[in-house]
Amino acid sequence: MELTSQTAALRSPCNFMACSFCSAPTGEAVPTSRQHEASVKPAERFWTSVRDQPVKLRLSESGPGSEMPLTVHQMFQETVDQYGDNPALCWKAAGQWQSMTFKEYMQQCRMAAKSFLQLGLERFHGVCILGFNSPEWFIADIGCILAGGLAVGIYTTNSPEACHYVADNCQANVLVVENHKQLLKILKVKDQLPHLKAIVQYKDELEQKMDNVYTWADFMKLGQDVPDRRLDAVIKSQSANECCTLIYTSGTTGNPKGVMLSHDNITWISNAAGSTINLRMAEESVVSYLPLSHVAAQVNDMWTCMRFAGTTSFAQPDALKGSLGETLREVRPTSFLGVPRVWEKMQETMKSIGAKSSFMRKRIADWAKAIGLQAITGSCPTYYNPIIDTVPWGFMVANNLVFRKVRAALGLDRCRSCFTGAAPITKDTLEYFMSLYIPLFELYGMSESTGPHTVSWEQGHRIMSCGKVVNGGKTKLDKPDNDGNGEICFYGRHVFMGYLNMPDKTEDALDSDGWLHSGDLGKHDCDGFLFITGRIKELIITAGGENVAPVPIEDSVKEEVSIISNAMLVGDKRKFLSMFLTLKCVVDDSGDPTDELTPLAIEFCQQHGVTTTKVSDIIGNKEPAIYKAIQEGVDRVNTKATSNAQKIQKWKILPQDFSISGGELDHCWPCVDGIWY
Repeated sequence: MELTSQTAALRSPCNFMACSFCSAPTGEAVPTSRQHEASVKPAERFWTSVRDQPVKLRLSESGPGSEMPLTVHQMFQETVDQYGDNPALCWKAAGQWQSMTFKEYMQQCRMAAKSFLQLGLERFHGVCILGFNSPEWFIADIGCILAGGLAVGIYTTNSPEACHYVADNCQANVLVVENHKQLLKILKVKDQLPHLKAIVQYKDELEQKMDNVYTWADFMKLGQDVPDRRLDAVIKSQSANECCTLIYTSGTTGNPKGVMLSHDNITWISNAAGSTINLRMAEESVVSYLPLSHVAAQVNDMWTCMRFAGTTSFAQPDALKGSLGETLREVRPTSFLGVPRVWEKMQETMKSIGAKSSFMRKRIADWAKAIGLQAITGSCPTYYNPIIDTVPWGFMVANNLVFRKVRAALGLDRCRSCFTGAAPITKDTLEYFMSLYIPLFELYGMSESTGPHTVSWEQGHRIMSCGKVVNGGKTKLDKPDNDGNGEICFYGRHVFMGYLNMPDKTEDALDSDGWLHSGDLGKHDCDGFLFITGRIKELIITAGGENVAPVPIEDSVKEEVSIISNAMLVGDKRKFLSMFLTLKCVVDDSGDPTDELTPLAIEFCQQHGVTTTKVSDIIGNKEPAIYKAIQEGVDRVNTKATSNAQKIQKWKILPQDFSISGGELDHCWPCVDGIWY
């Protein structure tokens, strides 16, 4: 009875205020052009591991969470109907910026969808996309969804074997690759992919003609003779509670898991996250540069921009090697999402430039940064409130002399929100940007929660907190200890459908009531802000039987000793705790650590009377001043320990920093299964 009544209600035309798009009051007729039916198929459970099986939605009875379920096409069409002539996508070609309106965007996606149908894309089979962010990436993804397939991103750093696993697991009919380099990976494994029908290369001409391998231009012509009614029939048959996207997690505990996301997962979180942080219709602008195979980039760059009629501008492929700054200055986005390493590199660059400034410029900058930090935090260093009645004396001067110039130099002068995610960020970096009057807002979530579960924003922020739950979502802390630390559990329309073909792992992640168990430990403050304190699987149980959460201790060491890059606490089943440390070093173009210290690390050395610029020199000489500084930092951390069992007794500096190639870090940057982002 519950399913029947729920389904019937969801099939009625939308004419109530809860709809994310309609503004007509409850009971008032909605113009025909804005009516849409939410097709939701009957389902008995909140989860599934079967590609073509719908799920029950976690609908609220009223308010946030009760909005009309939408398919991706319905959300896209609403934006096209209202903002069709607005710029949707921007990219550089031959040094000049080009743009595409939402109407043109939809037309391109429909053309791609027809071509996928012509190639024989089957319902709920994958289209894998392997390449850097571009309009073609978006169009292939959305075109696949419109044609009834499952859109799947693959990390550009994946090996041929890793690409094969994903393509085989999702039964991919089509693989879309960026260039010849990525094409070669697929050619090595294509004969082991029984469902593969075609490969499309979206950049450059093919170096060699091959059967069933197409350029982007040729691919887009394939569907010219496919009638609109055929595509429209496929679109109309789609339901909001069916799968449309797969996000493959990192595979830290075995093979990657295919996170099944429904149309409703995507359309609901796009609206919920955007409304929580007060995005403005047809005014937002973002730069796309983070891997689109990661859920954070997809939600930020593609789906939320679609929902709020924002403009996505694509960075150059070498964005993380240096060109991102130029793109930011040209685009001047209204919001920017950066992983911690991006913010750290900005910090290092600015500190390096500042170190070369004259004495007077340094004095002015230091004075201004003190003013900036005071303006944001007031009298409480853990609190941020931008709505202040008064600003510190000298703020306007500091703003004109320093803050405005810094924001303009970074390309963030129009930016209302600067977000950080994908990994923990240090307090030092947060405070550095706060001192420049650029607060960084932390986000937290998982692939399994379709990206953000808690968000920080201008009106809701605490330093080192991941913010508050998105509108319509719920958080509970399972089995909290005496300090209030418990496992963070999620509930809401953004919670995933399940892991493809992995029912056992799905049941491990979702309990019988539909709550997603994150495996993360956290606690709330008195105002409902969430703080992450560790991972359940990371808990160290000493030989004496004491439970030790390593993350807070590791973070404290990195905060106390700024030359430390990574800290790893060990001590499970041992008599005492030890720690492995790495020093901040320059990373080469392949992402591998070098022997060269970063500018910040060199500055740390100079402050302690050491002139070396290499990691090996510090370790080889056991540089007394540096080793003493590290020990003093460890001692300060130990003074805060709640018991002797939680004190660091020994530590050692490793010869190189952690890296993917070195095997210390997870395979798929920047996503770590279940980690914060």
